[in-house]
Amino acid sequence: MIQCILCGSPDTSTVYRERNHHFLKCSVCSSTFRDPATFLSFEEEQDRYLSHNNDVNDPDYRQFVSPLVTAVVTAFPKPAEGLDFGAGTGPVIAHMLGEKGFTIELYDPFFHPDKSVLEKYYDFIVCCEVIEHFHHPIQEFELLHSLLNPGGKLYCMTDPLPKYNSFAAWYYKEDPTHVIFYTEENLNHIKNAVGFSEVSISNRLITFRR
Repeated sequence: MIQCILCGSPDTSTVYRERNHHFLKCSVCSSTFRDPATFLSFEEEQDRYLSHNNDVNDPDYRQFVSPLVTAVVTAFPKPAEGLDFGAGTGPVIAHMLGEKGFTIELYDPFFHPDKSVLEKYYDFIVCCEVIEHFHHPIQEFELLHSLLNPGGKLYCMTDPLPKYNSFAAWYYKEDPTHVIFYTEENLNHIKNAVGFSEVSISNRLITFRR
């Protein structure tokens, strides 16, 4: 019996298995997730992230994250205060928002592990290519919810689980640090379980409101 890593239900079944991967689907919250027995160690995960090249001056990466930056700039006046949660080795979003006059704190368990920033409250939080790495999604979303001011927003970017294309052919599952994928169904489960007032989905951008 393998319990769902999001809702804890034992009502799960294999959707894809091969030598390097084992993914299951939960019939309760509809999450598709990686078998925890195949999760990388902390050190292996860190090595994987060190191979990423997130240069704050890379125009292609700046364009990639621009929908998230635009969402923040549109919703909040300067000098709103935000948190880049899972900032990684190159906090491009924080850099871009800083250029626009916003105050941004950084947190990342591997590269910016100062937990004092988790003792403050924020108008907005950004998570770019982060939530698919959550080993304990509900606990992580509960933390993020607790860090938001009333009416604050959590902006997440990730690749949503494709509805119609073959999971076996989906490139996103190949990254061994990607352990859970998101759909309208499990995002609404998170909203209700954690206590967000709303969630909206626009392509790769997911927005929760406290």
